[in-house]
Amino acid sequence: MSELQVVLDDLAADGDQLDRLVAGLDAEQWRLPTPAPGWTVADQVAHLAFIFRLAAAAATDGEAFTAMTAGAQQNFDGAVNAALKAYENDTPDVLLAKWRAEREAAVSGLASVPEGETVPWLVNPLPPIVLACAGIMEQFAHGQDIADALGVQLVRTDRLRHLVVFAVLTQDFGYLSRGLTPPGVQFRFEITGPSGELWAYGPEDAENRISGLAEDFCLLVTRRRHRADVAVTAVGEEADRWLDIAQAYRGPAGAGRAPGQFARVPTA
Repeated sequence: MSELQVVLDDLAADGDQLDRLVAGLDAEQWRLPTPAPGWTVADQVAHLAFIFRLAAAAATDGEAFTAMTAGAQQNFDGAVNAALKAYENDTPDVLLAKWRAEREAAVSGLASVPEGETVPWLVNPLPPIVLACAGIMEQFAHGQDIADALGVQLVRTDRLRHLVVFAVLTQDFGYLSRGLTPPGVQFRFEITGPSGELWAYGPEDAENRISGLAEDFCLLVTRRRHRADVAVTAVGEEADRWLDIAQAYRGPAGAGRAPGQFARVPTA
């Protein structure tokens, strides 16, 4: 099996896990507010449906992708909110069906991209495997918002490794989103997966080091938890600064989460 197919299979598995969580919700639960200000559970699923629709277009129809992303560079938040409006009148059943169809289309579309080719994306063209990792990041982040709204904890697996790799690749995003110049300093990342396996990236002798548990690291880089509430530590001045601004997505940083906002809850 190719490396891309491994990531796509894990992307699909994460989607299926989140699908099982929302499929049994009643209409009132779909309207529950999530920690993202102004976003309900339904809004989170609608956003994921749009992101996967975008990924499918990027992989299979470049002209459609260009049309769908017009204006996003100038007004990212506006483009996101406009996309949500396309789903606002959908019933939960219709919205869930759309998300399922877009997930399937994105996975099959990315699998069909010829080896060595890239696909268009919001800032730069990406290899399909990197876009698949970005999809895992999106599902993790918005799935966490849904889980938080429902008061449950999703079971995390070593599929998180793809998000950890993506966060390492996008190390500079926290600086760029705030108009800061990345320092050009290489970090050593030592992240422990749910299975206990250690995932290490970067120079072994780096002065700036990040270490911790994979789930907590992913919660930090998706800004779903404050650094005070995760088991992630830094050694070195720049690494410590990075924990304050870390994010694995290119859009605006947003307010993030407050210290102590969430306590650990039973696993769903």
